[in-house]
Amino acid sequence: MTTLDAIKYPVRRELEEFEAYFQKALKSKVPLLGIITNYIYRRKGKQLRPLLVFLTAGMTGNINPSTYIAAGMIELLHTATLIHDDVVDEAYERRGSYSINALWRSKVAVLVGDFLLSKGLLLAIESGEYELLRNMSEAVREMSEGELIQIERSRRIDTDEPTYFDIIRKKTAALISSCTVNGAISAGAPAEDISRVKEIGLNLGMSFQIKDDLFDYQPKGILGKPIGNDVKEKKLTLPLIHALDQTNGTTRHHILKQVRRSRNDADALREVVDFVHASGGIEYAHKKMLEYKENAIETLKSFPDNEYKKSLLQLADYIVERNH
Repeated sequence: MTTLDAIKYPVRRELEEFEAYFQKALKSKVPLLGIITNYIYRRKGKQLRPLLVFLTAGMTGNINPSTYIAAGMIELLHTATLIHDDVVDEAYERRGSYSINALWRSKVAVLVGDFLLSKGLLLAIESGEYELLRNMSEAVREMSEGELIQIERSRRIDTDEPTYFDIIRKKTAALISSCTVNGAISAGAPAEDISRVKEIGLNLGMSFQIKDDLFDYQPKGILGKPIGNDVKEKKLTLPLIHALDQTNGTTRHHILKQVRRSRNDADALREVVDFVHASGGIEYAHKKMLEYKENAIETLKSFPDNEYKKSLLQLADYIVERNH
């Protein structure tokens, strides 16, 4: 598998410059905010979203100051949503470290998330990048809708396959798509190219989320996300949805009962996970993940060859092959 460092190579200098740009965007004169944003900066993730912005801008035109604004907006938005998600999910770990709500409580975490979101909006307004702002605002709306649909369905434990795909398109793919779209907009790409990179982003986002959902069923779980975490939160994801669709009414009723018990019953959780493995849920979800990846690759192939396109093709493979 191609390493992430190799994928980043064509935009390595831009990503280094973006580090300082993003750190500056986090700054505040409020001492507590300064402490928290410094904590956030030191625990940043793989920066896949800024990477997508820069690579798409390079593939469709030229990387320029607008591209840094686009990447900064997306990263601020993404960080804000992660903080808010941790509050909603009552999660006390993020990437192997304590979450903001674990250290400073939920009220502070919500306010920090709001602060980051406002900083992203101001980046666009102060530089007159209204098209970037419109695209990002649409992503925020879709992500909020997706979360609310998932919460509603989790309470009823009745998510079906079409609803699942709608949820992940809104929750995850909308943000990934906004990365590719804003990258192309910042580079001055024509409308046809923007439409194509939107499809690339949506397909990459769908495959990314299905991969994340598959992690929930791997033998040892992953750092910051124990095995069966989605099950314990009554989130029916694709592996379990498909497994339930393959069984009879009696078994389905029993497994859903075990899902309800799984938060406090390790044996019930184990039974659900084993059921998914035995019923072909893992294989089915893996197949769907690859279909979305191939859709992204097919659209990418329609662009002229350059080093940025090559990295995006490698990134599509990385998304489905990663182990964390």
